[in-house]
Amino acid sequence: MSPVRGRYSTHDQEHYERPRRRTRPRTKERPTYDDALDGLVVTVDRGRYTLLVEERTVTAMKARPLGRKAVVVGDRVRVVGDTTGDDGSLARIVEVHERSTVLRRTADDDDPVERVIVSNATQLVVVTALADPEPRPRLLDRALVAAYDARMAPLLCMTKSDLADPEVLLSTYRSLGVPWVVTQRGGDLDELRERLAGQVSVMVGHSGVGKSTLVNALVPDAHREVGHVNAVTGRGRHTSTSAYMLRLPPLPGRSEAEAGWIVDTPGIRSFGLAHVEPEHLIEAFPDLDEMTEGCPRGCTHGEDEPECGLDEAVTAGEADPDRVTSFRRLLAARTASDH
Repeated sequence: MSPVRGRYSTHDQEHYERPRRRTRPRTKERPTYDDALDGLVVTVDRGRYTLLVEERTVTAMKARPLGRKAVVVGDRVRVVGDTTGDDGSLARIVEVHERSTVLRRTADDDDPVERVIVSNATQLVVVTALADPEPRPRLLDRALVAAYDARMAPLLCMTKSDLADPEVLLSTYRSLGVPWVVTQRGGDLDELRERLAGQVSVMVGHSGVGKSTLVNALVPDAHREVGHVNAVTGRGRHTSTSAYMLRLPPLPGRSEAEAGWIVDTPGIRSFGLAHVEPEHLIEAFPDLDEMTEGCPRGCTHGEDEPECGLDEAVTAGEADPDRVTSFRRLLAARTASDH
């Protein structure tokens, strides 16, 4: 018989079993977070989220049960933990409320990964300089497509009007019915302020067009870094490194609730639209959409489509040919390079 060493002999079964972990049994019950507070995500930086919670600026992290679910600027969330906003405090996001709108883009048209830029915005402000750098109509077209796809109202904001005549660019977009404003450095921004009032507006555009300059003028304490255009390449330098949501000052005679919000985004060099279904773009143009009811099945309403209802409507004088041409330009922008 083998000698007994310690508690077990070499032939005891327990000698070979791994010690059992003393852990609590798993449960399907999840906490209700009845004490959670509502918050608004105003910026995201390397896994840390800056929120407004009852007018306090709070830093938070994402709770593990949310998994890989993205939390983006504009999200309305519920948070628990330390929501005092004191230095070193850290709250936890435990729920993301349903989004009313989602502005997406992809790195390019072949990229299957959608990147949500901002949620719950109502207006997309497409900012372009009239000169220095020169306008890039294809990029503008693609941004408009993203706005229509997200069911957001578009606004074309043309800057640096002291350097070039805005009519050249306006002649291209007037038939689409896109509202527009014209600004210049140091000029009057009252019309733009009126357009932004009561909206949650996202500013997009390539670097150097003056987004951060506008934000600093609209929100004096924003202190967004302003860049310059490279004289050789004609391209701007990225100054905003992450989207940031700011509350606009209320207009005279208006309440805080009517003031609106603005989201400054990093300058973009491309606007991929892999997530946009071309055949759905027509839905953003109700007057044209009703003219396509008799189109053959699978018709994308492009200019090369045979027997498209848009062509028949133009021939019959029922559709504005310039508007149809503008719509088809946007449709073509879905698959054309934005450079």
